[in-house]
Amino acid sequence: MPTASLTRRVTFAAAHRYRRPEWDDAKNEAVFGLCARPAYHGHTYTCDITIRGPIDATTGMILDLRVLDRALEHEVVARFDHRNLSTDVAEFADGRDIPTCENIARHIAERVQAAIGAAATVSAVTVAESPTLSATWRE
Repeated sequence: MPTASLTRRVTFAAAHRYRRPEWDDAKNEAVFGLCARPAYHGHTYTCDITIRGPIDATTGMILDLRVLDRALEHEVVARFDHRNLSTDVAEFADGRDIPTCENIARHIAERVQAAIGAAATVSAVTVAESPTLSATWRE
């Protein structure tokens, strides 16, 4: 059965701060620079989610786009848009993971995969916080 990849892009606006709670502000700023400042800062993120799988002979699709779009709306846009990632999103709040593009991409991949089930495989997630900085998680 032929296979293919499909990529869907979503965007969200969010604030964040890089900070290790066990470090004082001086050490956080020494390691993370301006990204550690206490007032937080924001980005308009672009997120490309790539799925792969067999092409259904009847529909010509890897996955019903409505299923993918519902997963992206729930697991990405609704969770992250107009939020402070460092305080409002469980994976990053209270000193858990630092909300870097790398960690955001990894968490998105895990949640979207769980939402779409075994029908397709999330093979890559690219999160860009600006035109000059992005990270890609790969399966």
